[in-house]
Amino acid sequence: MTTLKDVAERVGVSISTVSRVVNNEASHSVRPETREKIWNAVTELGYQPTKSARGHDSDKKHHATIGSPLGCILAVTQNKYNHPYFSGILEGIEKGIAEMGYELAFVQSVDDLRNPTVLNRILYENTPVGLILVEGLEPGLYSQLKQRIPHLIVVDGSDPSIPRVTYDRVEAARAVVRHLLQQGHKEIAFIGGSGLSQEIEKEKRYRGYRDALLEAGIAVRPEWVVDCYWDVEKSYQMTKELLQNKERPTAIFAASDMIAISAMRAANECGLRIPDDIAFAGIDNIELSAYCSPPLTTVHIPKLEIGNIAAKTLIDYIQGRYPVPVKISVPFELKIRQSSVKSKK
Repeated sequence: MTTLKDVAERVGVSISTVSRVVNNEASHSVRPETREKIWNAVTELGYQPTKSARGHDSDKKHHATIGSPLGCILAVTQNKYNHPYFSGILEGIEKGIAEMGYELAFVQSVDDLRNPTVLNRILYENTPVGLILVEGLEPGLYSQLKQRIPHLIVVDGSDPSIPRVTYDRVEAARAVVRHLLQQGHKEIAFIGGSGLSQEIEKEKRYRGYRDALLEAGIAVRPEWVVDCYWDVEKSYQMTKELLQNKERPTAIFAASDMIAISAMRAANECGLRIPDDIAFAGIDNIELSAYCSPPLTTVHIPKLEIGNIAAKTLIDYIQGRYPVPVKISVPFELKIRQSSVKSKK
């Protein structure tokens, strides 16, 4: 078992200095660079602060009050305030928390948490009483947060022991592909990204795509399943390669609007007319989807409402209103636009 002495030896400081840092003793100052080295060593060696150091006894869950700090972590690598999907959810979270008289102390991305100083500040120094996780995190990191944070809410998570706010991604994808099938398309490709499992077959939107095809008696063609890792540039390049093959699909279902829009550009550059030569549909209904050319068929996801519900559900748990974890599923709406419907002549 790792001790304070082990951490002190790793950093090259005294045991008392390590103790002051992990116990957050404000009466003794420690240089920022030394503090960072100590927290790095704590993480690397797996040192577990005592209950007194962590400041989280079993009763703390029942003493959260209005004004208690809350946090949010977004499973996005960058542009957390300007991302066309995540920023809508974040806006709902911020509004919901403010309306209830609480404070959103921080918003971090998964990239931010790769900095040990940031992570240890959340886990040990300024630990929030409640945290909203927007989409999945790497299992080890998720386990640390679950252990340390008194109250968690997950947006689109799969852990039944944690309250969740979500929409049915499988059914949403199925609805889009059924629409394409109703338009007469049988050769439908999928472009999206694998999740934390790194297996596209486990991704919910892919499963909805696959299920809709199988319902129609159509086999999935592996060469028409494109994993672009949620990268719009890869979506553009890989769609271009797909459409330059001798056999190409007549429709593409993209697992997000951003991916769909970049794929549409690839189709245009290949000389294909949308939707006459190839149809497109996405998911999310980001603002840009109604203004691209042609406007994109998509699924409206109530992003602001999801964030607002997540915020207020977290506060309900903090205040002890729910005795067991709940799963709240919000509705979605198919938005049919010109990218998938041929004009009548």
